[in-house]
Amino acid sequence: MSTQIERPARSRRAGRRKERRGGPVDPRLWKYSASARGYLILTVVLSAVNVAMVIVSAVLIGTILAGVITSDRRSLADWRTDLTWLAVAVAVRALASWLHARYAHRSANRVVAELEVEVLEAATRMSPRDLDPRRDEIATVLTRGIRGLAPYLTGYLPALILAATLTPATLLVIILQDLTAAMIVVITLPLIPVFMILIGLLTKGKSEENLGAMTRLSGQLMDLLAGLPTLRALGREHGPAARVRELGDAHRKTTMSSLRVAFLSSMVLELLATLSVALIAVSIGLRLVFGNMELEPGIVALILAPEVYLPLRMVGAQFHAAEDGLAAANKAFAVIGEAPERRSSGTGSAVPDDNSIELVGVSMNSRSGLAPHRLDAMCRPGEVTVLTGANGSGKSTALQVILGLAEPVEGEVRVGDVDVADLDRARWWDQIAWLPQHPVIVPGTLAENLALVGTVDLGSEELRQACRATGFDVVLAELPRGWESVVGAGGLGLSLGQRQRLALTRLLVSPRPVLLLDEPTAHLDDDTERTVLNSLRDLARDGRTVVVVGHRPTVLAVGDRVVYVEAQQEVGAQQHES
Repeated sequence: MSTQIERPARSRRAGRRKERRGGPVDPRLWKYSASARGYLILTVVLSAVNVAMVIVSAVLIGTILAGVITSDRRSLADWRTDLTWLAVAVAVRALASWLHARYAHRSANRVVAELEVEVLEAATRMSPRDLDPRRDEIATVLTRGIRGLAPYLTGYLPALILAATLTPATLLVIILQDLTAAMIVVITLPLIPVFMILIGLLTKGKSEENLGAMTRLSGQLMDLLAGLPTLRALGREHGPAARVRELGDAHRKTTMSSLRVAFLSSMVLELLATLSVALIAVSIGLRLVFGNMELEPGIVALILAPEVYLPLRMVGAQFHAAEDGLAAANKAFAVIGEAPERRSSGTGSAVPDDNSIELVGVSMNSRSGLAPHRLDAMCRPGEVTVLTGANGSGKSTALQVILGLAEPVEGEVRVGDVDVADLDRARWWDQIAWLPQHPVIVPGTLAENLALVGTVDLGSEELRQACRATGFDVVLAELPRGWESVVGAGGLGLSLGQRQRLALTRLLVSPRPVLLLDEPTAHLDDDTERTVLNSLRDLARDGRTVVVVGHRPTVLAVGDRVVYVEAQQEVGAQQHES
């Protein structure tokens, strides 16, 4: 067996896109959610109706009360028309509030669901290299964080719209009715946003910190739960109890810190609004006592005074809940914005009959430089090609580039005479059986997991040979239900070695012409490793294209072609490491 040694060359590193940040009303929300746009229009219309009915009600109440007290019209018949219009105004305002309450929560749930779908689709379009460091963050945003948008949509956004419509409209009416009361409003009204800004500066970044803490706590807890079967097998299942208590206490402290800030801001805003309305009431009362103003404008101004401050109070009360939702939304929008564009099915070139794979000067960005760096390799049908090199040199990344899951910053990967970037991805993936470092085991029976590569006859000799080669026949013999045994998410119920054997068995019975394997003999004993490698060599002799990532001598020995993968570190990273 001849072994060819190939070594890569070098290149420059590409830049990364920066995360965008939205304001209090983030336009990206309307971009990614059609329901949000409809809800915004509905909220604006109902807010306009609400504003009109508030003003009409205040004017009618002032007219009726002042007329009853100061005129001879004392019977209900004298005020039938005004009372009818007042009842209509109150009913319309109640109807508008009911309609908004009815559709606000439904719309908020639809918006959240649409954003969750967008984030999930964006995450599936991200390369594994970009997705791995963000799994905990994305999981937290999807399971808990983005749900914080509901208070933003149902409370903060309507309050913000009312602040832009109800406050100036009622202030204008007060100016027309009582200039003195309007001057008090003009002086005291800015105090509320000023104190909101001061409180916001005090709690700047609090929502991002809380979301980050929740992400870390959730990630650590999930790691503990994932490792619990192993700890139980070793008799150490009670060991993490103290750590779980610590995580719970940390989450409690973070939550209570947020609640303290929310109560503080609400108390300050309520106190300011109450004192401001009290000043207006005292001013109107004194001027009425001394006969310096008429009763009707005083009543109208007094009724409208709380309505001037109400929207700003609502904005302040909902601010922190909205901040939590917007912090999660910013994370969600960052994931959506950084994901590659969705590629339509069937738009790429057809997969050529020639399954030879050529990597030409392939380079990929990494945290410390380029890995791999200008990788050149030729993987031919009928041969076993082994990619080897130091940890972090980009061997697994090279497989992702072959799969089309990652775009190289330099170079290209060609299948036959076609660039992988130009292939129809779905058809290309139909030609590949891929074994990653952490095999994908879905919840269900072992037979269902086996069927992921296509229909497999459970009684076939080919399957029995594959089971003997991987040692999975011993695992089946220990399971009372055999292939009908049920496993959980990630292969829960099987050990690491058993999961690896199942994944290898699935790959060996796959009829697909291209086999990509990342550390396939990890967690296997020497005898099983030898039979698996011999099976891979036999598959290559049948005309398959077999690409293996490994560094153990037994894996290198099976390769017809051994390619050394190298990385290039940046100067700053090298100095930092040294």
